[in-house]
Amino acid sequence: MKQADIKNLSTDDLQEQLAENVTLIEKLKMSHAVSPLENPKQITVARKTIARLKTEIRKRELQVAK
Repeated sequence: MKQADIKNLSTDDLQEQLAENVTLIEKLKMSHAVSPLENPKQITVARKTIARLKTEIRKRELQVAK
């Protein structure tokens, strides 16, 4: 998910996407531990997406606090 797409989401949607990506990365890690993934880069992409989502959520929290 691109940063521009993330900025257009509402805060509730960001929370939902974050929860979905966290469960996705857990599944990917478990699958990769059992047998190698066809594309292990998926784990890295999911981690970066989680970081982008958390960054946007935090940015919005700080704007509300001001």
